[in-house]
Amino acid sequence: MRKLPVIAILLSTALVTALGVAQQPGTVTLLCSPDQAWCEAIPSAFERATGLRLEFVRLSSGEALARLRAERARPTFDVWFGGTGDPHLVAAAERLTEFHRSPRYDEIHENLRQAVADVYIPLYAGILGWAVNEGLLRQRGLPLPRTWQDLGNPAYRGLVATPNPNTSGTAYTMLATLVQIYGEPEAFALLARIHQNVAQYTRSGAAPGLLAGRGEVAVGVTFLHDAVTQAVRGFPITPTAPADGTGYEIGGISLVRGGPNPEGARRFIDWALSPEAQRIAAETNSFQIQSNRATPVPPASPRFEDINVIPYDFERWGTPAVRDRLVQRWTREIFPIRRR
Repeated sequence: MRKLPVIAILLSTALVTALGVAQQPGTVTLLCSPDQAWCEAIPSAFERATGLRLEFVRLSSGEALARLRAERARPTFDVWFGGTGDPHLVAAAERLTEFHRSPRYDEIHENLRQAVADVYIPLYAGILGWAVNEGLLRQRGLPLPRTWQDLGNPAYRGLVATPNPNTSGTAYTMLATLVQIYGEPEAFALLARIHQNVAQYTRSGAAPGLLAGRGEVAVGVTFLHDAVTQAVRGFPITPTAPADGTGYEIGGISLVRGGPNPEGARRFIDWALSPEAQRIAAETNSFQIQSNRATPVPPASPRFEDINVIPYDFERWGTPAVRDRLVQRWTREIFPIRRR
């Protein structure tokens, strides 16, 4: 029997997972990419505020982009909520989504709007880093990793988890970050060394932090706000930022082009940008920095001013051809390497 390529298997799995969205008349249907708890809290709050019904399917950013691409001719979703910015840029470039200038648009932090050049609406910002289980490292007599280069140290063999860039926007942010810091040849050489230490590639960006919290690995590559979530839930996690620099996301909210309920979609986007709606994130232990200037920043949220954040080039690394080429190169050159 002919074996399917890894990328085909992953994308097919994403589509099968999300099949069968049954939309009732007037219902707003959401493609939701943040933490499950945040997604689950949105429908009842939206219905109380507007009287409109909302249903959602939760998919990671890469899976969500694959779903929108597959449904180009007949979209079943109205809004894509959350997820890293690069695939939102890709979706806009491929005319899978369109820009809705909400009446609340001017309430959004100006630097976030400028960074994505008004291609999609910023919903939140989050910084890439690690969830570190220091207790497990002490048991193994290993030091705390400080840089991305450290993750390639053979001492961490079997102790690292990262998401897969075919399904996870977090993983693509890591991939593009390393290329921006080191240049592509050195970045892929480093990815090959890190690959030797990876115990598991996960479908979602939050999962590596959970694996670190459970003690299955010592370092999970994830967004720092997801590492904070695990710590707040009682797991022995230290959110850690690489000293040699790290990238960040501007999570987006996009109107799906040709969706079944465009008017309801616009009402949802307007509501989702309000401080009242954005407070739901922290209430469900999601600690991104929300986009509305009036939304309070939780004390636990990682701050940009405290971390060596690179000037991430969203326009370049969110270009469809660039993103697809990097993911395909990783899939072709890194993922198949036999781990010793």
